[in-house]
Amino acid sequence: MTRTIEIVVKPDGSTSLETKGFAGSDCRVASEFIEQALGTRASETLTSEFHQSVAATQQITQQR
Repeated sequence: MTRTIEIVVKPDGSTSLETKGFAGSDCRVASEFIEQALGTRASETLTSEFHQSVAATQQITQQR
């Protein structure tokens, strides 16, 4: 899935930001610079994508 960040500016000047295609907290990392530019966050709604686990790779070496 393509990763996108959607920003909506409403007529009253308020903004909303929605990330799509990110798993886990990757969305927060990707959108952090935009949130800082827009100002204080008024609310946050976490989607099911946020609660998905991010694949982690771990290498284990066995020594003899």
